[in-house]
Order: sequence, then C-alpha cells, then structure tokens
Amino acid sequence: MANDKTIRAHVMETGESAYAVAIDVSGHSLKGDEPVEAGGGNLGPAPYDTLLAALGECTAMTLRWYAIQQKWPLEKAEVHLTHHKEGKQDIFTKAVTLHGNQLTQEQRAKLLEIAAKCPVQRTLEGTPIIKTLHE
Repeated sequence: MANDKTIRAHVMETGESAYAVAIDVSGHSLKGDEPVEAGGGNLGPAPYDTLLAALGECTAMTLRWYAIQQKWPLEKAEVHLTHHKEGKQDIFTKAVTLHGNQLTQEQRAKLLEIAAKCPVQRTLEGTPIIKTLHE
C-alpha cells in the first residue's frame, strides 16, 4: 500500500477570495480556502480540514487494505474525526466504526490496532522534516 515515490503538489492562489487556492496533486484538482469567519470565502476546505480528512482517508484505506490481505469480512470502515488545539498541542480523535456482522471480536480488535498504524498517522506522530526552498 505505501510506497517511497515522491509525491508532488502545486498550490497557487486564485484570487477568488482572500485565501482561496487551487491545489493540484497526483492528477487531482481541489480548492482550498478559509471559512468566512476567518476572512476567506469558504470555497473549499481549510488546511486543517484537509489534514483531518487525510488522516481519516488513510485510516479507512489502511483498514480496507488489511481486511483484504487477511480475507476478513469487513463490509465497510467508517471514521469520524475531530481536531482541536490545547495550547500549542494538537489533539486528534478518531472514532472508528467497523461494519461487518461476520467479524469476530479478535478481528475487530486487530483492525482497531491497525487503524492506529496508517501512514498519515505515523507521519503526524513522527518528526517529519520540512524544507522550505526559494524558486
């Protein structure tokens, strides 16, 4: 599932609102913006919205990948997430719902363990290096 290839993204202001941006990544085009109360036009998700969604997306995909590998009867994975700050500390919560009446308690427990190992979560928990370059 994970690979070591370099992913490239391009983000550029659009002028549609004070903070609106066009995002191009891996052949997909998205919009980003800040909510109206933060001075934006709410034309797309804000950066923390996208980060939170990436964590949920990765969690659901990791659960599906593991269930496929194990041939387990996971019908659907569902993830509800929240993010807030307590001082300078970021607090993320993930509530994982595993749909599938045929899943055993042991399988459910293992899947919840796997949910905490998705690559995006590991990145957030790690110490990534971010290099800012001038072009």
